[in-house]
Amino acid sequence: MYPPEPWHLRGQMYLSVFLVPMRAVPPLPEVLGAAARPLSFGGRAAVGAAWVDYQPGGVLHYRELLTAVLVRERARPRVSITGIWVDSVASREGGRRLWGIPKELAEFTLDGDDDLVDATAATPDGAPIGSTLIRLRRRLPGRFPLGLQVAQELGGQVKRTPVRGRGGLRTTHAVWRPDPAGPLAHLAGRRPVLNLAVTDFWLVFGRTAADRRPASRDASHTPTDP
Repeated sequence: MYPPEPWHLRGQMYLSVFLVPMRAVPPLPEVLGAAARPLSFGGRAAVGAAWVDYQPGGVLHYRELLTAVLVRERARPRVSITGIWVDSVASREGGRRLWGIPKELAEFTLDGDDDLVDATAATPDGAPIGSTLIRLRRRLPGRFPLGLQVAQELGGQVKRTPVRGRGGLRTTHAVWRPDPAGPLAHLAGRRPVLNLAVTDFWLVFGRTAADRRPASRDASHTPTDP
């Protein structure tokens, strides 16, 4: 029903980062919350929100809206996804079962061109989640490495999943309009402190055979742009 781990994915991402008071950040699941805490920046947490268009060329192609918080597990930074919606049953089931990512289904519009993107999401019964108008600006030269560890709760344990890849970067201006009564209410009325588009990216989401080798053999493994 869904591809095995890892998933090789390609597409476009429109990312904004907000600083949100700790009291407004959605709580982590119990097991994860016992192991990790949101990083504090003067009493505020770094919350990322992104629209992603996964395009043909990867193992799945679908659209996605997510929100995630930067956390600390011991001394190590992780990213924990607190809300996520997709328009693919295969993505929903795979995300939940492989990595503990709490994906839900939604209906999307994600329209635009090289200068402007208009994105909206609603639940299958029509309840609004939010919308964003994104103006694309300066393109930064080169392609940049992407790498992070996602931490979720799965089967009563903390599931840590590597994500790595490469993509272009563009500055953007994004106006977010989360529904104030919806699941992104903690972002309502807030302005992002950083907006970026990650363009024509490729990602490897999940553990590869090389990741499962002993650490001494992993040291020489460096993913390359396919």
